[in-house]
Amino acid sequence: MVDIARRAWNHKWKIDPIVRSLIDTDFYKLLMCQSVFRNKPNTRVTFSLINRSKDVPLADLIDEGELREQLDHIRSLSLSRGESTWLRGNTFYGKRQMFRPDFMEWFEKLRLPPYHLERKGDQYELTFEGSWPEVMLWEIPALAVLMELRGRAVLNTMGKFELQVLYARAMTRVWEKIEALRDIPDLSIADFGTRRRHSYLWQDWCVQAMQEGLGTAFTGTSNCKIAMTRELEAIGTNAHELPMVYAALAATDTALAQAPYDVLSDWHDEHEGNLRIILPDTFGTKGFLDKAPDWLAGWTGIRIDSGDPATAAELAIDWWRKRGENPADKRIIFSDGLDVDKIRLLHSQFSGRTNVSFGWGTLLTNDFRRLVPGNRLAPFSLVCKAVEANGAPTVKLSDNPNKAMGPEDEIARYKQVFGVGDQVPLDVIV
Repeated sequence: MVDIARRAWNHKWKIDPIVRSLIDTDFYKLLMCQSVFRNKPNTRVTFSLINRSKDVPLADLIDEGELREQLDHIRSLSLSRGESTWLRGNTFYGKRQMFRPDFMEWFEKLRLPPYHLERKGDQYELTFEGSWPEVMLWEIPALAVLMELRGRAVLNTMGKFELQVLYARAMTRVWEKIEALRDIPDLSIADFGTRRRHSYLWQDWCVQAMQEGLGTAFTGTSNCKIAMTRELEAIGTNAHELPMVYAALAATDTALAQAPYDVLSDWHDEHEGNLRIILPDTFGTKGFLDKAPDWLAGWTGIRIDSGDPATAAELAIDWWRKRGENPADKRIIFSDGLDVDKIRLLHSQFSGRTNVSFGWGTLLTNDFRRLVPGNRLAPFSLVCKAVEANGAPTVKLSDNPNKAMGPEDEIARYKQVFGVGDQVPLDVIV
């Protein structure tokens, strides 16, 4: 097993690129990329880094030259023969050749497009602009680079023995969490921690710990590279990016109201089974479900990613019943701000009423809270979102107004179109 403390010490010798493969990304990005490649290949989209944690001064902590070096390295990457073979020939969710030959031929030739980096005060402005299928693949590696460089800035101030003790404590914390989950009957949990991980090596260690500690209750990882290396299931479906861009492209309020369903109609044509998971909260869960076409009720399940998770789960169960579906045959995937106590509570509330799964993210792969003085390694809320499509701004409302994004006038318009009333602000837990 890799000695992570020693490798962290050796980061000073630059032996570890932060992102080492184009498939060191989340599985849902590749699934969405294929859908975009098929349905909206000529859409021009701009992605932008957004640091919600303003108290973390990234530009003061991270050297601009080192940041550019890591980003330039990502631009040099292309699929290896083994990675291409894995994507082309592997079985995902019981389906062979999930990725079509025309998409794979395009992906095998891909190099990520240029980036724009500029310092603004104590933060960085990092943007990516180009055709949607190309620029969307910057999101996950860009986040991984910023998160890890911030961590390295702290680790580089520590000595060899400090680093050994730090990682021993962090490993003990992860293992204690795993032990606390072992007694949950019929647990189904996956690693969703790529985008805000401490490091690639640390995510890989956490995945191996979950494999050993939870056995079959651990269903896989969202990280394609780790899934390939560890022979695990690659887990993922779709994300807010799709409805945000489709909505931005809508020419009228009527088309805007229809956009979230147009996304899933296109998805429906491509995928079957477990990939038919609804993410309803982009413009408000209640309004989405109230106006959803009947054919969506036949889908496999729903992922809950903002707001109060129990409230959203009750909405989903009630919606299925009203549409003549049996909630016990459906699946609810919880994926927002999870840690052991919330996982245990939600499992006890909904297990038996529906099939419950968990996508465990930042607090699995980056829980270094209070392990160094000043809490300097605590995870923080960093996102990289599509902010513009064909010149029009994108909007996300969410079930938590603290996660909303977009121009204020457009947020107000979207709230009116989607019938979003008063919302309860909740703390954003990374």
